[in-house]
Amino acid sequence: MDGVVQSRLPFAPWADARTRRLPGILPLDMADWLRVDDAYAGQMALRDRLIAEREDAVVGQVSRAAQAIEELYEFTLARLPEGFVWAGDSVTRPDGVRLTLDPARPLQTLGRLVQQDLCLMQEHGTGEHMLSAAVLCFPAGWTLAEKLGRPLMRMHRPVEDYTPDMGRRVQRLLDAVRVETPLWRANAHHSRAPLFNPLTEDAPKDTVAQGAMPFIRSERQCLIRLPVSRAVLFSIHTYVVRLEDLTAEQASALAEFPIHRAL
Repeated sequence: MDGVVQSRLPFAPWADARTRRLPGILPLDMADWLRVDDAYAGQMALRDRLIAEREDAVVGQVSRAAQAIEELYEFTLARLPEGFVWAGDSVTRPDGVRLTLDPARPLQTLGRLVQQDLCLMQEHGTGEHMLSAAVLCFPAGWTLAEKLGRPLMRMHRPVEDYTPDMGRRVQRLLDAVRVETPLWRANAHHSRAPLFNPLTEDAPKDTVAQGAMPFIRSERQCLIRLPVSRAVLFSIHTYVVRLEDLTAEQASALAEFPIHRAL
C-alpha cells in the first residue's frame, strides 16, 4: 500500500449525523468535484499500470453509451482543477507526468488524468438505470465485467442489504439528480485490501478480526447529471488511511458509531 495511502481522511461519514445513515446525501459544489490529494502520484501510477496492463478489467462500455462518453470526456476536461497544465493537445498532471489527450480513447485518457473512477448510469428502459460505461481502477470488492450493462438491482447482487425497497430508493435518487443540483455522499469500512480489489459475486468474503484490518477505506461518491445525454455520472474518489492517521475526533466517533468490515 506504499504510495497509495492518504495521510488524512478529509471527511469521516460516521462522524457526521447527516451522513451516518443511508443515503447520507449532501449537495455538491462542482468547484470541489475533482480533487487532487497527497496520494495522487502513487494512485495515478497504479492507474497508469492498470490501464496499460489490465485494460479489459478496468475499462468497459456498452454500445449505447458512446454519446454519453463523448460528453463525459469534454465535461471532465473542462473542469480539471488547479495543478493541471495544458500545452496544445497534451496535459501535464500535478505529478509531472505529461499525457497526450486521445479523444478516440476517452475513458482510458480520463482514467489516466483524474484520481476518481468514473461510471456512467443510463436509463435501462425498465424503470431502472444501468451501468453503461466505466473506467474503474479501484473497485471495492466487485468486478466491472459482472456489472456492466446490468440494471441497479442486478448490479447489487449478492448484497444482502440491497433489498427491493432499497433499490427503489436508489432509483428515485438517480431520477432526482438534476443538472443544476449535483450530489455527493461517502461510505467507509475497515479494510486490508489493495486499491485494485476486484472480486466476483461468488467470491468468499473476508471475515478476519477487525484488529487485523489496519486501514479505513472511504469512497467519496458524486452524482452529476450530464446536460446533453442526461446520463448520471457516478464518480468515486477512494481514500485509504491508516487507523492511526484518523484525527482524535474521528477516532472517538468511530468508537461510538462503529463501521463494518469488508475487503
